[in-house]
Amino acid sequence: MTTDISTPDQNAVLENETTTETELAEPRDEVRRNDVIVCSFYTADDYYRGHGERLRAALDRLGVAHELREIAIPEGLDWADVTRKKVPFLAEVCEKHPDKKVYWIDVDCSLSSFPPLIADFSADIIGFQRGFSSPLSIGYANRTRFWEPAFWGVNTSPAARRFVADAAAAEAAGADIKATDDYFFEESWRKNAESLSFQIIPSVAVFSKAKPEITDVTPFFSFGSSGNVEEFKGKVVQHGRAGLPGGAAAGVPMRRRVLDVLKKVERKLPGDARNSLRLVADRVGVTHVLTHGLKEGFSGSGRRIRIANRLVREGQAGRADKVAELWSRLEQMGPVDDAERDAKRAADTFVRFRTTGDGTPIPLAWWPRPYPGNFGDWLSPLVLAHYSGRPLRFLEPAAPVSRPHILSVGSIGRFVKPKSVVVGTGISSDDISLEPKATYVSLRGPITAARVKESGGPEVTSFGDPGLLLSRIYPYERGETNGRVALVRHFTHANLPVVLPEGWDELSVLMSSPEDIEAFVRRLGEYDAVVTSAMHVMIACHSYGIPCALVVFEGMEGTVHGNGVKYRDYSLGAGLSRTFEPVGVPLDLNAVNLPELVVTERVSEAKLDEVAEAIRTAVDTWAARAAR
Repeated sequence: MTTDISTPDQNAVLENETTTETELAEPRDEVRRNDVIVCSFYTADDYYRGHGERLRAALDRLGVAHELREIAIPEGLDWADVTRKKVPFLAEVCEKHPDKKVYWIDVDCSLSSFPPLIADFSADIIGFQRGFSSPLSIGYANRTRFWEPAFWGVNTSPAARRFVADAAAAEAAGADIKATDDYFFEESWRKNAESLSFQIIPSVAVFSKAKPEITDVTPFFSFGSSGNVEEFKGKVVQHGRAGLPGGAAAGVPMRRRVLDVLKKVERKLPGDARNSLRLVADRVGVTHVLTHGLKEGFSGSGRRIRIANRLVREGQAGRADKVAELWSRLEQMGPVDDAERDAKRAADTFVRFRTTGDGTPIPLAWWPRPYPGNFGDWLSPLVLAHYSGRPLRFLEPAAPVSRPHILSVGSIGRFVKPKSVVVGTGISSDDISLEPKATYVSLRGPITAARVKESGGPEVTSFGDPGLLLSRIYPYERGETNGRVALVRHFTHANLPVVLPEGWDELSVLMSSPEDIEAFVRRLGEYDAVVTSAMHVMIACHSYGIPCALVVFEGMEGTVHGNGVKYRDYSLGAGLSRTFEPVGVPLDLNAVNLPELVVTERVSEAKLDEVAEAIRTAVDTWAARAAR
């Protein structure tokens, strides 16, 4: 049903008869809750209507009651005018359901579960801190508003309902104010905060901020953004920072503030100009300066964090004695945590690659995090070390480099620079420009090659992801299998509440050392089939001919970086019999028809020869240029 929200009084609450409480389908994953209800609305366009349908299906699956409304935007109203209607709409739902906890969710966000943390909260209100930030940056020293408006819940208490009613009253009285919904909620928050109890949802409950080492908080929320926020920022009324003179932002690191400004500028630019800005920023090192070290993942005292960071840097420099010394200092300071252990494992592997082999170390760029390392990213040093016989010097992909160096495994094409020697690299999104002056020996596939050509670079005809060479580096033939299925998740899916069927095991994708990688690929071969949401695990299966299914968990399609082009690019570049794309599956894998998903594919020996030759050529090319 489409509802026209134009009324003689633009601040009037939407009429009750326009709201439809959707009857729930039989919940597939969870028992229906009768004490909660989720509400949202969406406009009558393809983008938001599609998100509305997906949200409705997700809530039905979770057994959560909901009121979702489609609205039409009357002529003369814009996005900011529509968002403020969230306030009276929420007040209406609260009034209609006085005995239920009421939750608002922006329609282009998604929920993978409705955990007890959310459903059973006891405070007056619950929500994410503004910007989905952690308690370490809580308060108005960092943000002009306290709450993130994309998802939050209101309890049944008088104080909670008064908070919503006061927000609705402020919206109704503010007809002459150009403001969005969160302005009026902030007004009510500042009025009522002293009498409200509140609960902050941990930031790691957002998939984009989840940390594999944190296992006692299950990510459940994925944030969506249409881009309207940035378009209207500056055109609507904003709050100052409560209680701070001059709106000071003392708690925000300067690099973070500069990065935020540049992101806003980038989003306002047309496509070609945006790509040019990225290319220049990446080439001269602005991206590296602004982002390096902002998310190392360590906690504890400042001293422990400094030691852990230094431990990794000493590993990258190949100084094993310093790594051992710093690790001993951490142990003497008290119990080490999982993040520190993972950093030590990564540091040891850095030392291994930096000190093993003969000749001048090859400068090689790859993503090292999350520690101890992501299987796919650490295939780059594994392959280059094996085929070159040289030590490797680690480079951050975003760091400025003026000397010849190599980029290989991974979707890091954006960070190719004029002095790069590129072999097997790909892209995660086809809306970027690539450095035209680099030396391209080979690429992951023809889609990346087309972007190189369109960016003014050379025509590249040699393709193949270097991860395919695993079966050459660790050759073995599969024997009798164990009758079981292995699940290997992408690291961003690590904390999803996945239900494994009987006869399934789970293997971690987090590793970096050659020994761990060898043990992992040999173990994959023991299983009847592998189900994975990590592309390079699928690539490993294609190298050995292991039956495999590439999946993505329903509602989590946006958690792996990029727009999905890398899967087709890889498939075409590897010369496979078909194009592989992730298939959506529920969190309860008992509902999966495994035979329909699993495909057995083995890359040809000719393709492996081509990929191996490209690696050797890249090493020789780098050596010749480095000697000049």
